[in-house]
Amino acid sequence: MIPRPLDAVIFDMDGLLLDTETLYRQAIVSSCASQGHEMPGHLHLSLIGTPQEAGDALLRGHFGLTFDLDAYHAACAQHFDRLCEASVPLRPGALELLGYLKANDIPMAVATSTTRSRAEPRLARAGILDFFHGLVTRSDVRRGKPHPDSFLAAAAALQARPGHCLALEDSHNGVRAAAAAGMATVMIPDLLAPTPEIERLCVTVWPSLLEVLHRLELVGATRG
Repeated sequence: MIPRPLDAVIFDMDGLLLDTETLYRQAIVSSCASQGHEMPGHLHLSLIGTPQEAGDALLRGHFGLTFDLDAYHAACAQHFDRLCEASVPLRPGALELLGYLKANDIPMAVATSTTRSRAEPRLARAGILDFFHGLVTRSDVRRGKPHPDSFLAAAAALQARPGHCLALEDSHNGVRAAAAAGMATVMIPDLLAPTPEIERLCVTVWPSLLEVLHRLELVGATRG
């Protein structure tokens, strides 16, 4: 289940390390309301873990070609940044897991669908940027999730073998991407529950990052 030896752990960011998906939902709902639209729950869920260009197609497909994407993204960023003014919250167990991996000299990287200009300061504000030996963002790869590019680039940055990497994700597209990269993929659900397809792609589904920490401690995971 956990690769032996374990070369590296690759993390998604929003909804996995950072407890930000509910904040995104508030920002998205407010941004749509400013254009006189109501964001349906199914559409919001389809945007989770989806690169911006694919998300834009979903938004235009639902709201129509007159939907102002530039205004939407600007308003969404403004709302989200205001919600994160004081701090960026972490998911339960994030800091403990990162501390364990650092203490055991296991390399870590982030593979996120967020752009570098937003991902780097967000991780810094959350106080965890310095844990990572690699950061691959949507700005760094040609194809976003569900393609494997970001996970493969993260493994390459750490000089890790994809088959000996543990990938942690909360979104369906993220799971698809990590599995396509050949990594042992674990889903830690946040707003999205795993579907039968997603369960088949994962080696397991665990309830929290604290469970990941517990399992690593049980096997005594150290750097490969």
